[in-house]
Amino acid sequence: MIDPLPSLSALRAFEATARHLSMTQAAQELHVTPGAISLQIRDLEASLGVSLFERRTRQILLTAEGRDYFAALRTAFQLVREATASLTARRRGNALALTCTAGFATHWLLPRLQRFEDTHPDIDVRISASHRMFDFERDGIDLAIRHGLGGYEGLISERLVDDELVPVCSPAIAATLGDDPSPDLLAGYQLIHDVYRRDWQLWLAAAGATKVDASRGPIFSDGNGAFEAMKSGFGVALMRRSFIEKELAEGRLVAPFPLGLTSKLAYHLVYPGTALERPAVAAFRRWLLSEAKT
Repeated sequence: MIDPLPSLSALRAFEATARHLSMTQAAQELHVTPGAISLQIRDLEASLGVSLFERRTRQILLTAEGRDYFAALRTAFQLVREATASLTARRRGNALALTCTAGFATHWLLPRLQRFEDTHPDIDVRISASHRMFDFERDGIDLAIRHGLGGYEGLISERLVDDELVPVCSPAIAATLGDDPSPDLLAGYQLIHDVYRRDWQLWLAAAGATKVDASRGPIFSDGNGAFEAMKSGFGVALMRRSFIEKELAEGRLVAPFPLGLTSKLAYHLVYPGTALERPAVAAFRRWLLSEAKT
């Protein structure tokens, strides 16, 4: 049996009063009288069996229980507001929900997203950066960017960004490697790994390096950690070329070895067949495919 919740009007009265620390201001916000606010809060305290406010002359303060309850309610009300805003925006057709990995969001999508917002200021893009597999209908997702071979059952899949891994380092480390360095020189540097530890082994074999221990070096749980360690000068990391094109062009990072390791894997744009019926989703798909070609 589910425990009954306090009345919504009482919870709103408490949340507004706790936020303002004023029953008068709470009453003005909720368009009721201060007396009604006071009565609702007293009824709430009676039902909960605790005092939520310490009442002083011309002042009210939250008790310890009141502070804890307010923190939880504030989060709950904010979630309700965000869900309502998302629902109404989707009904108007100017919002979309996208899921992708944190690495893709950080290194590829977010640096480009301002261009979409400049040309479509009326479309609200909501990004969920996660490795978790989402259910489009259940989770309210319009588009997903997934890393793999493509061909997801029951979904449309379009190849977006190819996987080409290239060794990258800071300019300071590149200077110590010199011009046109031999891959075997990597034996003297830290090899930075993400969870795909075999990538270095494959690249070193393709490059003809015979003096480098591919298993050596720290492992980071995701690509962002490896990227930050490499950028700070900790060592050399294998990065997706498409993720770091701007940093390479501006000289903030260096790819001292031209060979890239290609793979059948890629980032794919994935969506159900009905997704493009919504103009906002169709517009964002067109933009993504256009960006991927540049």
